[in-house]
Amino acid sequence: METPRASASVLKRFIAMVLAFGPGIFAIGYTIGTGSVTSMIVAGSTYGMQLLWVLLLSCIFSGLLMYVYGNYALISGETALYSFKKHIKGGKILAILIIIGISFGQWNSLMGILGISSNIIYEILLIYFPHLEGFRYETVLFVAIMVIAAMYALLLVGKYTFFEKILVLFVTIMGLSFLVSLFMVYPLPIEVVQGLVPSIPEVEGGQMMVAAFVGTTMAAATFLSRPLFVKGKGWTIKNVKQQKKDAIAAACLVFVISASVMAVASGALFHQGQPVTKVLDMVHTLEPVAGKFALTLFFFGTLSAGLSSIFPCLLIAPILVADYQSGELDTSSKQFRTITFLACLFALIVPVFGANPIEMQIVSQVFNVFVLPVVIMGILLLINNKRTMGENTTGLWVNLGLVTALFFACVISFNGLLALVDYF
Repeated sequence: METPRASASVLKRFIAMVLAFGPGIFAIGYTIGTGSVTSMIVAGSTYGMQLLWVLLLSCIFSGLLMYVYGNYALISGETALYSFKKHIKGGKILAILIIIGISFGQWNSLMGILGISSNIIYEILLIYFPHLEGFRYETVLFVAIMVIAAMYALLLVGKYTFFEKILVLFVTIMGLSFLVSLFMVYPLPIEVVQGLVPSIPEVEGGQMMVAAFVGTTMAAATFLSRPLFVKGKGWTIKNVKQQKKDAIAAACLVFVISASVMAVASGALFHQGQPVTKVLDMVHTLEPVAGKFALTLFFFGTLSAGLSSIFPCLLIAPILVADYQSGELDTSSKQFRTITFLACLFALIVPVFGANPIEMQIVSQVFNVFVLPVVIMGILLLINNKRTMGENTTGLWVNLGLVTALFFACVISFNGLLALVDYF
């Protein structure tokens, strides 16, 4: 029988392991938000495990790009966009276009994230306060304002280490919630195996869902921001191996958590013929199959995913601007406070107009794929430039991996463009 002292020791080791996580925690925060959770739930409930192969490829390429961008920062001492501007011909214009493209995609995601999180909190409040039934719009808007105001306040007082601790808390709760839910509701093993065989659902919305998967999992913001977070962590050239392990761990956790969400939705809803299109659908369709405890866990994880991704989404625009200017992020500057305040106002668009946050979230994820090819091409040029890398040559396998990732990104971007043309 395990003694209380032994249990406490295990708990302490677990907490120490979680807190030891590096900049990869921001990668998980960027990647697994309500955008990713929504995409996984909609895909799992609509197509079962058919799109698992897209998730796997996206996570493999994502891990590679995190490693390469982090490694470049340790070797050169420079951040991504600053290096684009400094070392690549036409890089100044390229960097500005990347800032605009990523900020637009992340701010669009932010609208859906805040809308979904506020709706989830409303559904939880409704359980305890039934008289709120006729006041959905007012309650959701009030909750959205309170959430975004709290996040903005945290941004104003925090530094890198503070942001990291907040994300560790949210991501840990999110991961444990989804993994426990998976043990209660899961798909057939054969469906998981079949999901690793490349195929696109030949139904309306199938192409958009593939693009949304890549847009949320293989997010350009994750790679471009990594050099700044690596520097914020205080890592140097001595931490090359640690940086590599951090990137691999982040990619693996993104795959495990995201696949768990898809599997829960597939096991609970796909065979019931109950695809999810609204936040309310997720509440009423999961409860009869998964039970109240699993439902509570799942939605607690979804809410944590939303809160964990609001933080990085608010940070992305000032991070990219600071990267472009000097490669240093000053969270106490007037520029930082102004840009994050504008992002907060932008985030309130969906709650203010009462739009369907799930539909908005899926569409917004598609926009994220269009900047991917440029971001991959940029790092390919930098890591093969002797002026920036010195004697540190890039291996053949890394180059082949990046070229394959570039091809994959181009195919998905074209697929996303076709999906948006059909949608509009």
